[in-house]
Amino acid sequence: MKKIIDISGLFIERDVDKLTPATIEAMNTRSVPSTRLVRKLLNKPAKKISKTTYIIPVNEGAITAYFFNSLEDLTLTSLKPMIVYFHGGGWVFGNMDMYGLYCSHLAYITGACVLLVDYRLAPKYKFPTAVEDCYDSYLWALQGIKYWKVDPDRVFFAGDSAGGTLASGVSLLARDRKIAMPSGQILLYPCTDGRLRTESFSQYADSPTLSEKQMQFYINSYQREPKDILSPLFSPLLAPDLSRMPDTLIVGAQFDPLKDDGRLFADALNEAGSKAHYIELKNTVHGFAMYPHAVGTEETDCMIRQFTSGRPVEKIQALTEAELKRDGKLKMQAASQAFHESEE
Repeated sequence: MKKIIDISGLFIERDVDKLTPATIEAMNTRSVPSTRLVRKLLNKPAKKISKTTYIIPVNEGAITAYFFNSLEDLTLTSLKPMIVYFHGGGWVFGNMDMYGLYCSHLAYITGACVLLVDYRLAPKYKFPTAVEDCYDSYLWALQGIKYWKVDPDRVFFAGDSAGGTLASGVSLLARDRKIAMPSGQILLYPCTDGRLRTESFSQYADSPTLSEKQMQFYINSYQREPKDILSPLFSPLLAPDLSRMPDTLIVGAQFDPLKDDGRLFADALNEAGSKAHYIELKNTVHGFAMYPHAVGTEETDCMIRQFTSGRPVEKIQALTEAELKRDGKLKMQAASQAFHESEE
């Protein structure tokens, strides 16, 4: 049986009192070390995935984005899905070496092309810089759909932790500014309420991979002033209108202080008439999806593939690929048996 792995400290400092601008910069630009432990945690890079670097103009500057695409393309006339990925790290951290490994993995398991957005980070850049950078990146990506042979009806947002918050914020901006909406959004253990008042936040305030102290540091670093956390772009759960949002898959972790954020956000989306499905994975912690051997990763990979392949969000199952295939065979057998019985 897999064990919970304490993965904190590799690219995020748990003791935030030790952080300085220099140490944050060092963590964000550090290469993935080739140690035995890291290789065990992260696996090798996905094979036959190309990487292209782009510069995207944003308000008062420019940011970098990385485009991951399979070298085993389908026929020249086939269109593929695209995932615009907004990384986590509390709006403060964002190691592109680390997230590049994950996004190349996403491209490999889904067959989608993946655009990883390196938005500007706090504390240098305060709210709403990150969410506006992500929005501008989405506008820019829409211009590349034909060039990349992307199906315009299969564009997805995805993000983990603070990246899930940003994905929801960009969806709100796209709706309110009346531009093309994504087909869906995939939120991995997102923060949806910056007030941090949920029951799970109190219960797991000293979680091994995300503590109350860390969350307060992230929020204080990102906000310009305390009232910022009341903005829907900072706390999507507080949006007065969550109708007409894209179909949303939310994945939570049992021992995550933010798990109620995901569950409550799914409830609010459904109550507003949007479609959302919250799935909580047992015996795992915040941040697990980045690590191939952590509890819940196989199921999460499979759920993301199901969603980007066109399965309705309400029918997504928390199964591994092997379990999903077995489930499909059983359903086919049951259908076949029912057909034969009706013919008798």
